[in-house]
Amino acid sequence: MLLFYLKNCPFCRKALAYIAQAQKEYPELARVEIDMVEESEQADVADRYDYYYVPAFYIGDQKVHEGGITYEQTVAVLRRALQR
Repeated sequence: MLLFYLKNCPFCRKALAYIAQAQKEYPELARVEIDMVEESEQADVADRYDYYYVPAFYIGDQKVHEGGITYEQTVAVLRRALQR
């Protein structure tokens, strides 16, 4: 799974906390490999993907979530990545 984020984005910080919480609550979700791209530091990578808001989650080349996210949505994205 690929995660685009900005380190100063409050929605991104929340998403990262949700990921950590989900992986603690559901240990199987810790198997999901997450490649994190800080878009301001890796603009060349970020420019290759079609998204506007962060956090943006991709599984393969498919965008599965963009923008603010809830804990439940985070768990769903991680489960979807695990199934792939």
